Amino acid sequence: MARTAIAPTGVEKTFHPDQIIVSKTDRQGRLTYVNDLFVEISGYPEAELVGKPHNVIRHPDMPRSVFWLLWDRIGAGQEIFAYVMNLSADGSHYWVLAHVTPTFDATGSIVGYHSNRRTADATALAAVTALYQRLVTEERRHPNARDAVEAGCRLLEQELAEAGASYDEWVWSLNNGPVQAVAA
Repeated sequence: MARTAIAPTGVEKTFHPDQIIVSKTDRQGRLTYVNDLFVEISGYPEAELVGKPHNVIRHPDMPRSVFWLLWDRIGAGQEIFAYVMNLSADGSHYWVLAHVTPTFDATGSIVGYHSNRRTADATALAAVTALYQRLVTEERRHPNARDAVEAGCRLLEQELAEAGASYDEWVWSLNNGPVQAVAA
């Protein structure tokens, strides 16, 4: 299941708005549970998913800075809602609005993460893809992953500041109110 061998095709998959993709991971991001819809839309058999890093479905056009924000937030014990484009085994992609939360044990320690994902609103995706393309373009200008993430995070913070919103406020404005444009 070598992720690097999968070339994006540009074909988009969708799933019904009433369906939810569910996965659970350990603290290191290795999948411990995937529901039937995850298996179906990812195109991988369950046996090839469980125990593998969740990023097996990471699309190369997803900004590293958004994943840094996600991991920073959940690692601190907080939830996050984030738009994510994933890559299926056949090279197609699918957009989701992910709700990711830490899972705690009886002592309050984080033992893993839980993610529920719904279809992404088509109207919201226009704003999301525009921002994410700018972030990816900036990240690709840098020779190593660390510099790329730092540059992407700076640009994300700058664009959100210009919009007068946090990432959470921006995401929610795309779903629940007038869409806040992030600087072009």
